[in-house]
Amino acid sequence: MRRYIQVPRAEPEQVYRFNTGWEPRPLLSCGVCGCCGALRPRYKRLVDNIFPEDPKDGLVKADMEKLTFYAVSAPDKLDRIGKYLAERLSRDVIRHRYGYVFIAMDALDQLLMACHSQSINLFVESFLQMVAKLLESGEPELQILGSNSFVKFANIEEDTASYHRRYDFFVSRFSAMCHSSIDDLDTKTKIRIAGIKGIQGVVRKTVNDELQTIIWEPQHMDKIVPSLLFNMQTTDELNSKNNPPSLPRSADKDENPATLAESCFRELLGRAAYGNMNNAIRPVLVHLDNHQLWDPNAFAVSCFKITMYSIQAQHSHHVIQQILRHLDTHNKDSPRVRAGIVQVLLETITIAAKGSVGPTVLEVFNTLLKHLRLSVDFELSNLLASSGALSTNNDEKVVQDAIIQTIGSFGSNLPDYQRSEIIMFIMGKVPTSDAGALELSHSGDRGTRTIQVKLLRSLLMVTSGYKAKSIAAALPSPFLEPILSVSLMEDGELRLLVLHILHNLIDRHENKAKFKGMRIIPDVSALKIKRDKSSKQDISFMKKQGQQLYRHIYVGCKEEDNDQKNFEALFIAFLLVTIELANDEVIIDLIRLALAIQDLALTNEDNLPTYNRCAIQALVAGYLSFLSQMIAVPAFCQHVNKVIEVRNKEAPYLLPENLSREKLPKSLETQDKSCIFLQNKIADALAGSGYSVDRLSVPYVPQPTDEDRLSRRKSIVDTVSIQVDLLGVNVQQDKAKIVEEITFETLKKAIDSQNLEEQEREKRRQIIEKFQKAPFEEIAAQCESKSNLLHDKLAEIFELTIRPPPSPSGSMSVTAGHVQYHSIPVYEMKFPDLCVY
Repeated sequence: MRRYIQVPRAEPEQVYRFNTGWEPRPLLSCGVCGCCGALRPRYKRLVDNIFPEDPKDGLVKADMEKLTFYAVSAPDKLDRIGKYLAERLSRDVIRHRYGYVFIAMDALDQLLMACHSQSINLFVESFLQMVAKLLESGEPELQILGSNSFVKFANIEEDTASYHRRYDFFVSRFSAMCHSSIDDLDTKTKIRIAGIKGIQGVVRKTVNDELQTIIWEPQHMDKIVPSLLFNMQTTDELNSKNNPPSLPRSADKDENPATLAESCFRELLGRAAYGNMNNAIRPVLVHLDNHQLWDPNAFAVSCFKITMYSIQAQHSHHVIQQILRHLDTHNKDSPRVRAGIVQVLLETITIAAKGSVGPTVLEVFNTLLKHLRLSVDFELSNLLASSGALSTNNDEKVVQDAIIQTIGSFGSNLPDYQRSEIIMFIMGKVPTSDAGALELSHSGDRGTRTIQVKLLRSLLMVTSGYKAKSIAAALPSPFLEPILSVSLMEDGELRLLVLHILHNLIDRHENKAKFKGMRIIPDVSALKIKRDKSSKQDISFMKKQGQQLYRHIYVGCKEEDNDQKNFEALFIAFLLVTIELANDEVIIDLIRLALAIQDLALTNEDNLPTYNRCAIQALVAGYLSFLSQMIAVPAFCQHVNKVIEVRNKEAPYLLPENLSREKLPKSLETQDKSCIFLQNKIADALAGSGYSVDRLSVPYVPQPTDEDRLSRRKSIVDTVSIQVDLLGVNVQQDKAKIVEEITFETLKKAIDSQNLEEQEREKRRQIIEKFQKAPFEEIAAQCESKSNLLHDKLAEIFELTIRPPPSPSGSMSVTAGHVQYHSIPVYEMKFPDLCVY
């Protein structure tokens, strides 16, 4: 039982306490003695004393110091102090006494900052209840006050972890504040800033706590990320409205919602762990979809640049995978949207390729090539459906250009060992036959040709800047054969792209930029060409694959649709092969190739146009001038310079500088030998310098390969016409034998039979000499060409004459790029007699 003694009336406030723990109120002057229910605990008196009679006077500092000292001395009372403050704050909020609300929150903040003990968890619960009460109110000032208090709490590092605390309510309220749409711009800006700071506080309070991983769940990320992006997106609108032209724009980031939101977004992504990356990136893509920010895509590009520079480098492939999947889900959207997504992917992988992209390299290229093929199909289908869909077609070209640029940018940033794999991967997608065309496109030859051009352009960008240690690594056989097969296509643009790709792969010392078109180079030493001595790998490569390169250049010069760009590319290919791969044997082979190309223009067996014949001779002149200066053989240089001087006087149209379609002669049949590079004079000049010129006397013959069958130059109609011509010649010869009579010519032939025998001996001698001096590759090439020609003719004849028997399942035919089956009833089939009984 508690006992109290009444003090004299002179000092009624003094009360003596026998049992510490309770503090009674001062007794009235009436002198009543006894136990009273109005007696209040000390912590409540201390709390009451911090509130002044007029809230404008603010917090009573002296009493606040007493309360703080009491809370620190008796930490077990913190939970009771918090509950009592929460009760007072709730009552003041309901009664709209906002002055006391601010005083209560100030007191809570000071207590929270001063007390660090194990009992603070119980006090925090009361604190968070008061903050939630403020955020629920409709008054902007109270919402801002609650947000600021939460931010102060978030900056406190607690000694013990909380197992039961959740922040779902705060995430929702702060996100709603970020989307505030109050009419007053200043108030709206303050509320949005308070919401962003609140989200930043939640992030800081939870990401470092292993027990609070729930914040990364999709339901929370779907609120946090769009709220930040919304404020980042409206930066120009807010700045233009909040800052009139007469007022300077504030440089403080805390007063700018966009800058503050960007800072919070960077912090959020920087704290994202491996398993949470997908949940953080997916809301970004959804927000861009909902607000239609892919076209134009400036904000989308900015968002993902921030993302890539904020996350850890080893997590980059997560972002790339998310964008690729997003592109797959939007494969039927408008071209502008797809182009916007691809351009964002371009910026993303450009940053990621400098670090680590993980296992997504092939996935990126496979997805991009798939969408490139889809875009081509969309473009051609639109053309077939309507001839007036010009805008759609242009949009599809924007998509295709964006994909090609992305492929090239990504490939050029990869290390060489990965780039070689990508080069092989892209080349495997290029259709080089009818089978590949049907597999890749359903739009016929036009679609196949478009895909070939787009893929070769992509390959050209990937090979740019590629430097392999050996030419065998740059041009492996699985790559060289299909790329050269494309060079046999009857399309000048395709052949030009192949030549540029070969330039990038062969040029290992960046000499290509020093050659400005096809010209006579007066001083090769002034170009300061970089070259190394041919390695054993390069020499071995030229022995195995050199004939294919020579044949590619030789056949490329024979094409009728070649223009100036094609001849310039062939000229540069000549020079690069000489610089990178030339040794004594290769130099002889290149001279033989140049003389064989010159014979193309002189004999004109392929009926080439006059411009092509002049361009071929100009190409040979430019190349031999370069080669003579490279090997520095005086007699060779003298012969080349002499021919160039004669051409400059008598036939300037045979030189690269004067080559023009408007200044061509009517005929080249009356061409003087002084304008031609002669094999015997070149051989004599090289023999004097120690070169082995035995093979120079053997004319170059291109080696046939399987590429002829891939080039689709022959058709069944050509074969039929050949057969008809042969039959007609045989019939005419038989008639000539029957009608032939004895004339003076026949007698003369009989007398000159000895001359014929001498000619046959000369032919045998040339054949023996050829087999003795010619390289084995050329002899094998000639024999193989004859056998291949025979087999091809027999196969074509059998295909025309022998038809497969009818089948009940039907026969297959290809019409307009589509496979159709025609079935035959069994009762209409005609079986052989041996099969019928």
